Amino acid sequence: MEYYLAQVNIAKMLAPLDNPVMADFVANLDRINHIAENSEGFIWRLKDDQNNATSIKIFDDDYLLVNLSVWKNVDALFQFTYQSDHVEIFKRKKEWFEKMSDMHMGLWYVPAGHLPTIADTQERLTYLRNNGSTPFAFTFKNRFTPADVVNF
Repeated sequence: MEYYLAQVNIAKMLAPLDNPVMADFVANLDRINHIAENSEGFIWRLKDDQNNATSIKIFDDDYLLVNLSVWKNVDALFQFTYQSDHVEIFKRKKEWFEKMSDMHMGLWYVPAGHLPTIADTQERLTYLRNNGSTPFAFTFKNRFTPADVVNF
């Protein structure tokens, strides 16, 4: 069976999206989403009717934004995250988002063709917060392979 990498990251906004504090973040959403969608190894991302995921809620918190996507492998996601123009926005996250004490980023493998849900995301982040990195949910620092999942 073929597996792809699901990733989630959540961020707690400093203000509502229509607040001037968030204006530059909002202005860059379409550009960054376009970069992701055109990156090698990109498969899918969660989005709403406005072509982003800003209206989709997680953990019942109106100030949490969720980014959920699927990639061919860890290297493809890493390339987009840290070696594309996305990194410019990533470096500015303190302008728009609170520093989160809880784990807010997670990776896990899904069978090819499976699209993760918000419920999956909450389960994986909660697991990661409670148990640390395992093949069920992990981070860039503690990577696992699809073979590790099968044997977990």
